[in-house]
Amino acid sequence: MIFKLKNTARLFAERKTTILWLGVVFFFALGAGEAVAQKKFSKTYPASQNVRLQLLNRSGTVTVEGWNRQEVNISAYLEAPAANIAPQSLSGTIYINLVKDNQGRSDIGSVNFTIRVPYDSMVDIETKVGNLNVSNVRGGLVRAHISSDGDITLTNISSSAVSAQNGIGNIFFDGEIRAGGNYRFTSMRGDINLRVPSNSAFRLIATAPSTRSINLGSFSGGNMRFVGDGRRVVGQFGDGNATLTVTNQRGSIAFIRR
Repeated sequence: MIFKLKNTARLFAERKTTILWLGVVFFFALGAGEAVAQKKFSKTYPASQNVRLQLLNRSGTVTVEGWNRQEVNISAYLEAPAANIAPQSLSGTIYINLVKDNQGRSDIGSVNFTIRVPYDSMVDIETKVGNLNVSNVRGGLVRAHISSDGDITLTNISSSAVSAQNGIGNIFFDGEIRAGGNYRFTSMRGDINLRVPSNSAFRLIATAPSTRSINLGSFSGGNMRFVGDGRRVVGQFGDGNATLTVTNQRGSIAFIRR
């Protein structure tokens, strides 16, 4: 009886060891699969005095940050199936066009970009699905367009031409309204929040036809008036030397004092 008990205990220990070993193998196999599923792309370009970044993505988050180097650094994480990326530098413009580079392919994964550009760069980015983030840029142009779904966040922007447009998602702008500038923000559904200095001067047309949710905050006053049964605000703040157009079909519009 004692012999049988010892044999049973030894057999159980061997089985336990086998189970633990298989678990370790499975863990490492899973980790290897995750590593293979995502690839990284990285490249750096020297930048001219007034560099422009023009990027067309299909899906994924794009983050553009200004920095104090005269070079453009592009980093991208490619989810499987990995997309082709072939940036071009022509006459001071960095072109990244994933639609062109992957023409005829319908199975590519998302590409998440982090791009660093000189502070004075012009930024023009567009995607179908995914978030777009731009910060610390003061070049002549910032354009961020999402044709379908995603949020747009523009922070510490000092450009004379800004355009942000999406289908479904929020838009947040935190920056300056420069004299003679043109600023346009458009969404089908989401919240548009604009944080601008209290001494800004602009002519405003703000439209929210479905919700009538337009909050001017400290920028309301005698020169602003609601028209169309509250669906639109038109008017002028300060000397009105910039143009600000905000349209949100099914969402809210709010101004925040910076």
